[in-house]
Amino acid sequence: MKIFREVDVAEIEDMAAGGAVLGTGGGGDPYIGKLMAQQAIRKFGKVKLVRTEDLPDDALVVPVCMMGAPTVMTEKLPQGDELVNAFVALEKLLGRKIDAVLCGEAGGVNSMTPFVVAAATGLPLVDGDGMGRAFPELQMETFALAGVSATPMVLCDDKGNTVTFETVSNRWTERLARAATVEMGGSALLAFYSMSGAKAKECVVRGTLTLCESIGRTLREAKANHGEPVKALASLLQAHNMFEGRIVDIERRTVGGFARGKVILNGTDDWKGHEMSIDFQNEFLLAMRDGEVVVTTPDLISLVDAETGLAVTTDSLRYGQRLVCLAYPCNPMWRTPQGIEVAGPRYFKYDVDYQPLAAAE
Repeated sequence: MKIFREVDVAEIEDMAAGGAVLGTGGGGDPYIGKLMAQQAIRKFGKVKLVRTEDLPDDALVVPVCMMGAPTVMTEKLPQGDELVNAFVALEKLLGRKIDAVLCGEAGGVNSMTPFVVAAATGLPLVDGDGMGRAFPELQMETFALAGVSATPMVLCDDKGNTVTFETVSNRWTERLARAATVEMGGSALLAFYSMSGAKAKECVVRGTLTLCESIGRTLREAKANHGEPVKALASLLQAHNMFEGRIVDIERRTVGGFARGKVILNGTDDWKGHEMSIDFQNEFLLAMRDGEVVVTTPDLISLVDAETGLAVTTDSLRYGQRLVCLAYPCNPMWRTPQGIEVAGPRYFKYDVDYQPLAAAE
C-alpha cells in the first residue's frame, strides 16, 4: 500500500484545530483529541497516511470514532486503550487482519481517534472520513449511503466493558448503541462499518485529514502574520459569513446521549440590531437570522471565535462570547435524495425543506 506522507506530533496541532471547525460544534473537544493523538504518536511513532485511491480493492478498512454527548466527553476522558480494544475485538470477530484505519467523522476528538489506533497498531490511516463534517447519529455516514452495514460493531467503555452488535439496519445500530452508550456513562468508543478498499473508494469523503490540517495551518499563520483568521478561514472553505455577535442566551441539556439545545446571539458591528439563533443536537443543525431560516443541515454551520477563528463546540458555548457564524456547502453525497432523507432538516423534525447553500465566491 502506497504511503504518501507521515504525520508527527507537530502536525496534529493543526489537524485538531481544523477537525473542530469541520465538526460543526460536535465531534468532541479538540484539546482532548489533540492530547490523545500526540500521546499515541510519542509512544508508538509517526502515523502513515494513505490516499483512498491507493487502497487495494481487497483491503479491509475499518473506521473508528467516539460516541456520546460532547458535554460528557469533556468530563469523562477516555484512557486511550478503549479504541484499540474495540479495534482488536472487531478484527477477531471478522476473522482476518485489518489493513487500514479510517476516520468515522470529522471533529475535534473524532478526527484524532483514528490516529490513536493507527499509531498503536502500526497500520496506515486513510486520508478521508465518512461525513466530511460531524453528524449526531451513527447511520449518518456516506458509508451507509453506499449500502455498507455498520455491524458487526464493537463498542467499548473506560471500565473494560465490550459490547458487540449485529443489527438488522444501521438505524437500529444507532438506537441500540446509543442506549448502551448512555449506560456506559454517556460516552464510548467504537469500531464499525468494516468495508473493502473497493467500497471505500466509492463512498469515503476524500482528503478530510489534509483539509483539517490546511484549516489549522491557515488559522495559525493568519494569527502569526497579524492577519484576519476568520476571513482567511472563510476564503479557504468558500464559506459565507452569516452573522457576527455575542451570545446572550444558551439552552443546553444532555438527553438520550446527545447534547441538545439552542444558542442565541445578538449582532455586533455590521450585524448590530439583528439576532441569530442556532439549534443543535451535538452539532449545529439549523440557523435562523431575525426569525428566518438561512442555513440547515446537511450544509455545515460553524461558530468560530471572532478574533482567532478557532471553532467553538456546543459544549463550550458561554454567555458573552463574541462569535462568527460561517456556513458552507456539504459534500455532494449529502445532497442526493437519500442523503437529505438521512440528514436533512426534516429528519430532525424541522418543518422546512433543505435549500442547498452555494459556495461563497
